Amino acid sequence: MTNAAGNRPVAIVTGGSRGIGRACALGLADDGYDVVVNYAGNKAAADEVVAAILAKGRKAAAVQGDVGVESDVLRIFAAADALGPLGVLVNNAGVIDVVCRVEAMSVERLTRMMTINIIGSFLCAREAVKRLSTKHGGKGGAIVNLSSIAPTLGAPGQYVDYAAAKGAIDAFTLGLGREVAAEGIRVNAVRPGLIETDIHASGGIPDRVKQLESTIPIQRGGTAEEVAECVRWLASGKASYVLGSVITVSGGR
Repeated sequence: MTNAAGNRPVAIVTGGSRGIGRACALGLADDGYDVVVNYAGNKAAADEVVAAILAKGRKAAAVQGDVGVESDVLRIFAAADALGPLGVLVNNAGVIDVVCRVEAMSVERLTRMMTINIIGSFLCAREAVKRLSTKHGGKGGAIVNLSSIAPTLGAPGQYVDYAAAKGAIDAFTLGLGREVAAEGIRVNAVRPGLIETDIHASGGIPDRVKQLESTIPIQRGGTAEEVAECVRWLASGKASYVLGSVITVSGGR
C-alpha cells in the first residue's frame, strides 16, 4: 500500500499506547500503514507499541499529547505529516472518572470529561479533514471514532457524564460523515461494550468486566483485538459503502 511517491499512508491512533488503541495501532500496521501512536502519559507503553510496529517493517512515531489541548493536537498531526500522507484517523483517546452520581459531579470533572472525549475528537477530526478532503487537495480516507455502549444504557449511578459524552460522539459521527461524504472521507464509529482493558481501573472498578459478564449474552468480556478488527474493517476499502454508521461490538449487551 504505497502511493506514487513510494510513501505508505499514515494512520493516527489517539490514545494508542494501551488497550483498544494499542490493538488498533498494531493492526493498522499489519494493514500497511505507518502509524503515529499518540499517548497522554505512559511513554514506555507508547515506545513499546512503536517498537512492535517498527519490527513489522513500518514507520512509527510516539507523540505525547492531550487531545483536549489544541497545540498538542497540532503537534500530533505535524508528526504524521513528517511520516507521509494521512490516510486514517482513529479517534480513540478518551477518559472516564470514578463512579459518581450526577448530583456529586464537579464542574472540573465535567469539563475534563467533555474536553477530552468530545472536543478532542472534534479537534482531531478537524485536522484530519484538512488533510483528507478532496476539497482541500487531499485524496480521501477514513475517520473512525470510538464510541461506547454507554449512551444506549445511560450508565446510571456510575458514569452518566461519560455516557453523555459518547452520545455526542454518535451524533458527531453521523453529522461529520454526511458533511464530508462527497469529499472522499468516510466517517464511522465503533461502539464497544465491556472490554478487558485497564480503563475500568481508572474508574475505580478494575474487575468491572468480571462483575458484569453474566449480563452479557455471550457471557464474557470482549478483547481489545476484537474491537480493533472492526476499526480496521471500517478503515479499509472493504467498508467502502459504510458511512455515518455506529457499529456495536458488545457481545449482545
